[in-house]
Amino acid sequence: MPIRVVDVSYTYQPGTPFAATALKGINLTINEGEFLGLIGHTGSGKSTLIQHLNGLLVPTEGQVLVDGVDTRVRATRRAIRQKVGLVFQYPEHQLFEETVAKDVGFGPRNLGLTEDEVEERVEEALAMVGLDAAKYGPRSPFDLSGGEMRRVAIAGVLAMRPQYLVLDEPTAGLDPRGRDEILGELADLHKRLGLTVILVSHSMEDVARLVDRLVVLHRGRVAAEGKPRELFQRAEELKRLGLGIPQITEFMRRFSELHPGARTDILTVEEAVEEILRHLRRRGHA
Repeated sequence: MPIRVVDVSYTYQPGTPFAATALKGINLTINEGEFLGLIGHTGSGKSTLIQHLNGLLVPTEGQVLVDGVDTRVRATRRAIRQKVGLVFQYPEHQLFEETVAKDVGFGPRNLGLTEDEVEERVEEALAMVGLDAAKYGPRSPFDLSGGEMRRVAIAGVLAMRPQYLVLDEPTAGLDPRGRDEILGELADLHKRLGLTVILVSHSMEDVARLVDRLVVLHRGRVAAEGKPRELFQRAEELKRLGLGIPQITEFMRRFSELHPGARTDILTVEEAVEEILRHLRRRGHA
């Protein structure tokens, strides 16, 4: 079943002089097995929205339903948080155990699982993020590289076996290699396990090549949504919302001005090379 966000508004510190409304009448359905991208400039409400998806925040108005269960019901929140795993920005700051295995196993252990079951989940989760449990399990998480720490933190969420994985800027602060490794593993998890993934990102390049659907937030409202290939054709609209489009898409827009007829709905360098060669070959035979 999907996650449904129905007419959700949220106000921080309501009834005080410091009241600030972060979400205004959000309606959104996240389908099971979908890879959803959530974009918007700083302050658009992205982080507030994703904290509603597992009941960390509950709506001031409206409701969030996870597999039909309302997050406002306090008694159901523990079960909801097992279904919806949330990875905050810089999740390695939340690592605290003396070994990687203990850190990844913290959540499952709190579920009351046996040590054999916890060990199984730790090995499984570390493998999902490309880390060998025999090699990394006994190590201190604080002796790892930034990219490895990030993967351990994500493994801790995956060890809970969520149905939905929500990530807030999971590649922030990583070098290009670490970023590519994290994103590659997320794409693999989505494809191989059918895991529903919700990705918050400022990188238009990343969301363009990964997600099935994009939702744009602006000043607490859904300003636009659609498939990346379609949405990035609305470049002027996105620019008015303080966003850009992938660099390669912008390049193809300019290429098409000099070479009418060339496609502009291009999202990757590989697609661009193929389209440019196709266009030049066609002109050569004209």
